[in-house]
Amino acid sequence: MFTRYIALGDSVSIDLYPALDAGEIDVAVALERVTTAGRVAPLGAASLLYKNSEEHWPDDVGDDLESMFPGIELTNLATDGATIGEVFGEQLTQLEDNSDRVLLTLTVGGNDLVSAFGNRQRREVLEKIADDVAEAYDFLVDFIRGRFSNAVVILTTVYDPSDGSGRIPGVYDGGPELPLDILDRLNTHIRTLAAGTPDVLLADAHRHFLGHGVTAAEQDQWYWKRSLVEPNARGASEIRHLWLDALRNAGETPA
Repeated sequence: MFTRYIALGDSVSIDLYPALDAGEIDVAVALERVTTAGRVAPLGAASLLYKNSEEHWPDDVGDDLESMFPGIELTNLATDGATIGEVFGEQLTQLEDNSDRVLLTLTVGGNDLVSAFGNRQRREVLEKIADDVAEAYDFLVDFIRGRFSNAVVILTTVYDPSDGSGRIPGVYDGGPELPLDILDRLNTHIRTLAAGTPDVLLADAHRHFLGHGVTAAEQDQWYWKRSLVEPNARGASEIRHLWLDALRNAGETPA
């Protein structure tokens, strides 16, 4: 039985963009993009996994950690734009080692690659960066498992808002197409790591989100329309469903 849920990583796990999409946010936050400026509805993936929003997702009533594991606590340390280094240096430093049965979700790696893509690096440099990111990802997962010896960790692959096109309007409009094979290399690495590591599960957001990005009609997109690299309210709900499915498939939820 899990006693605590810890969310680590980037904006895929936070409330800001799903709440903006749903209009469930104070004006000050919407203007400043600072979550401490006012109310932000708990509509992000981590919040929904912990406690479903009955108003927005009535079909998921009771399908959350709070219902499955009464008394479970939530610690959401994920931050907008976080990289692997920031998970190490800013998020994990807020936690103490723990031997309790803990659940952790991890959404990271995308910003590490986005930075390299944005700098239009040469091909050989991008390949080296991809290898470095994969190595850092391995080290991060090992470090988490060492600090939380009785934990279940769910790794989340990095989605592709371009739907394989290499183009994301408003984000990557000009220049060459994004080198999506570099993204594929990281996601393949994450899948392999999850498959070969005890108590590490996989949520394959990359595969699940394909067809719900730039190639989809607006009502079928799972990304926030003002920035197609962020999840909208539906996207956040889909991420939490992936996490729940991973737990169920591993037999980590009550029968």
